[in-house]
Amino acid sequence: MSIALDAMGGDNAPQAIVEGALQAAPDLRSTLYLVGDVAKLKPLLPPTLPSNIVLHHASQQVEMDDKPLDAYRKKKDSSLLVACRLVKEGKAEAMVSAGNTGAASATALLTWRQLPGVHRPAIASPLPNHHGGFVIVDAGASPDVDPEHLVEFAIMGRAYAQKLMGRPNPRVHLLNIGEEEGKGNIFARAVYQLLKKHDWFAGNIEGKGMYSQPCDVVVCDAFVGNIVLKTSEGLAELIVDTIRGQIPANPVVRSLYWPVKKVLAPLRPSMDYAEIGGSPLLGLNGLCTICHGRSSARAIRNALLKTQLAMENKLVDTIREAVQRDLGVTE
Repeated sequence: MSIALDAMGGDNAPQAIVEGALQAAPDLRSTLYLVGDVAKLKPLLPPTLPSNIVLHHASQQVEMDDKPLDAYRKKKDSSLLVACRLVKEGKAEAMVSAGNTGAASATALLTWRQLPGVHRPAIASPLPNHHGGFVIVDAGASPDVDPEHLVEFAIMGRAYAQKLMGRPNPRVHLLNIGEEEGKGNIFARAVYQLLKKHDWFAGNIEGKGMYSQPCDVVVCDAFVGNIVLKTSEGLAELIVDTIRGQIPANPVVRSLYWPVKKVLAPLRPSMDYAEIGGSPLLGLNGLCTICHGRSSARAIRNALLKTQLAMENKLVDTIREAVQRDLGVTE
């Protein structure tokens, strides 16, 4: 097994990407291709590389403000496209990037194409709740979709929940403005009618319900899903920053800070983007992990380890089989 890492993508590249790769190397059972401008990467590396890290040169890089299609068409030797080509050529099984999300999604899609029966890729992002967490699909890949595409998202999300969350029979909810059938706009009502044909569909769920009720998979379009994801991240950061801001001025808060921090510690893996690492782009003929643009070395390390877990659990093959089974699609 091998992973291709876009070493030039992200706000903190290549420094944080290289550091994350070095941190992950001892725990990786995979070869890691560090793809980027070798002249810029070598000064950041130790004299002797870990045995499972291989440098792979790419002369260009995709900037965060590049348009997705321009990045694909005009930068043929970008670290992003070269990493995707390694997967297409069978030299790597997965690609990881903290660069331009739109460019990463478009480049992976155009290089690998979709799995049979999948019309739109979707990003799966885990979020915490009172019942062990859930995954929201789509969290940012496909904002303009038809109702039928959310059925595909549901099927792919179930595969993710089975393989990476240990849910043997995941239930799917549709994110909506009310729980009753008939709630929502025309689009949501149309999606509901399609989803209710499947015995794994559990009905509508409201935004507050995702965090308080048992749920495994929540589906929505990427426009809604990305707002949910970014709002959740922002709210979590606001709460933490507010508490920290009170520590110097408030002796009561100061005395409670460390006990509370210990109580909240178990939540960190599901609330901190750096602990989560990255989110897989589902529905393609290859495994692509999308990381936060401001990823730190710790985030990159965790993204690589999560990608390895997805590879070992054959996430792409599981999605392929699930789409064939639930939608009657043949190769």
